[in-house]
Parts: sequence; structure tokens; C-alpha cells
Amino acid sequence: MPGTPTDLTRLRITLTAFFALDGFIFACWVVRIPAIKHQTGASASTLGLALLGVSAGAVITMMLTGRLCHRYGNHQVTVVCAVLLSLSISLPPLTHSPLTLGLVLLIFGAAYGGINVAFNSAAVDLVRAMRRPIMPSFHAAFSLGGMVGAGLGGLVAGFLTPTQHLFGLTVIGLLVTAVVGRELLRLQPPAPPQDSPNEVTPPRRLTPRTRGLVFTFGLIALCTAFGEGALADWSALHLEQDLDATAGAAAIGYSCFALAMTAGRLTGTRLLERLGRTRTLVSGGTVAALGMLLGALAPTLWAAVLGFVITGLGLANLFPVAVERAGSLAGPDGVAIASTLGYGGMLLGPPAIGFMADWYSLPAALTSVAALAAVAAVIGFLTRHAAEN
Repeated sequence: MPGTPTDLTRLRITLTAFFALDGFIFACWVVRIPAIKHQTGASASTLGLALLGVSAGAVITMMLTGRLCHRYGNHQVTVVCAVLLSLSISLPPLTHSPLTLGLVLLIFGAAYGGINVAFNSAAVDLVRAMRRPIMPSFHAAFSLGGMVGAGLGGLVAGFLTPTQHLFGLTVIGLLVTAVVGRELLRLQPPAPPQDSPNEVTPPRRLTPRTRGLVFTFGLIALCTAFGEGALADWSALHLEQDLDATAGAAAIGYSCFALAMTAGRLTGTRLLERLGRTRTLVSGGTVAALGMLLGALAPTLWAAVLGFVITGLGLANLFPVAVERAGSLAGPDGVAIASTLGYGGMLLGPPAIGFMADWYSLPAALTSVAALAAVAAVIGFLTRHAAEN
């Protein structure tokens, strides 16, 4: 099994490429949703139902992928899911009804959920072998891939049809998988360190206590993803509706939030080395809670945007740390459980904010993001012994 610094570095680069590819493909799909809506003749409500196909496919597959990783290996499952993801991204432009769109999005969601569990599981193994908290760097690659995908997607949307654009993604995805996947398959999973009693405990059988800890870290992922989903769908409307921002200025809010999250993840390894897992979780959740209170309740546009930036910095490393801890406790099954809960939080966020906005107001509803960030901080403190600082 590889254990030399060169082998571990090659594995880190290879996994980083898959994280970036995943973010790139998903962001390019999101950019083309309006065109696909027009093509299928879907109303807003029927499009929403069709888009649930991505979510349903991902959630169903995540738990299954944990078992597949145990049986066939994280690297093999990562490559297979990357191929499926690259092929399935070309299917939505071929549909002409909301029903068929929803069905092909089940396939796309299954591939997306599967690769997320597989490469996060592989990353957990590498974190343990390298003895450095590098998990945030992989999620930074996902964020950067998403930013590049959204930017390029917006540029080509004016002169490429959805079919041309997404088929081009299939070609790019398969080429990247052929090159990077070959390298990944050559590299065996690294052996866990055996020479120090202070190292992270290798994955063990899912006893009731272990399962409880995994679900607890999954709740941190849920609280974090709830905020990401809520801000993605509601931040611009809040700035435009409640603070009288122009449409262009309102769009800046989420862009600043996403940039802050990316920056936070790029510096996450250094932060974890300095603070440790518990203080990173507690401080991150606390900062995010304070930032979101400012973002939701500030009376001016730029104060609210500053709040979104602070929120992004606070939330940045909560999800990577939660998934890494769950994976360290229970291997791919732990990653699957935490990822499923996290994805569920991202799905829950937007509609929950919508209901609360109808009952109270949108600013009041957005304070729920702050409340859940505070919950994540409390959980981080209560699990401080399991976090093994």
C-alpha cells in the first residue's frame, strides 16, 4: 500500500481533481436549468418536482454507495461514478417533458450522490494517512470547480445550446476521468498509521455508540448545508425585497458568500492545525451565527453583504470537518450517513425559509440559519472528546 510522501501527494492531487470536476459539472448544469425549463415547457411547480429527481437519486444512492465502497473500494467506485456523472449530464437536454426530465435527473442525482460518498471516503483515508487535516482543501476544490463552471457556463450560454453545452461537459468529464481515473486506480488506498497511539482511530464496526456519534456529526453537516441552501435561494431576494437593492447588486450577496466559503476552505487546513477540530467547529458555528444575524437583520445593503461574507467564512469548514469525523469513526458508511444528512439539510433549507417567510417575514426566516449555525457550534463543543483534539 502506498505510504511514501510522493504516493500520498499524487493521491491528493488526483482526488482534488475529482472534487473540482464534480463541482464544475454540477454548476454547469445549474446554469442551464432556465433553458431546460423552457425546452420542457415546465411550470415553476412542475420544474420543482422534476428537480427533486436530483435530490431523490442522490439521497437513495448515498447509503448504497457506502456498501459498494466497502466491497469494491473507494477508488474504483469514484471512477465508475465519475463516468456515470459525465454521461448523465448529457441527458437533460434530450428531454421534452417534466416527467422525462425528472427521470433522467434521478440518474444524474444517483451519480452525483455516489461520487460524493466515494471520493469523500477516499479523502478520509488520505487525511488519516497524511496525519494532516487537509479535508477542507478538497471541498475548496469543489467550490472552485463550481465557480469556474458557473462562470464559463454563463459565458457560453449565449451561443451554445443546452445540448451542445452539456454534451461538451460529457466529453470533458470522460477525458478527465480517463486521465485522472487511471492514476487513481493505480494508487492503492493508504494504510492507516500504526506507530502512534494518539492517531485517529481507524474505522470500526457501527456499534450503537458509533452510529450515534456519526449521526451527531451528520447533524453538523445538516446545519451547515441548511445555511448554504437557504442563502443560495433567498439571499438575493432578501437584498432586493427588504433592502431595495437592484437586481445586479442583490446578486452580489450570494457571490460574496460563495467566495468567502471558498477562501475559508482554502485556509481550512492551517486553521485546523492551529485550532483543532473542536475549536474550529465551535468558532466557525459562532462566527456564522453572528454573521447571519447581521446579514438577516442589517438595515443597509452593504452591512447585509458583510454579514453574508462573515457567514461564509464561519460555515466554510464545518461540513468538511463533520464528514471527515464521521468517516474516521465508521468509514464509507459514516461518510454516507453524514453526506445524506447534509444533503437533506440543503434540500430542507430553501422550502423551510419560504414557509417561515410566509408566516413571519423573510429577515426573520433567515435568522433560522443563525440558529442552526449556533446549534452546530454547541454540538461541536459537546462532542469535543469524540473530536479528539
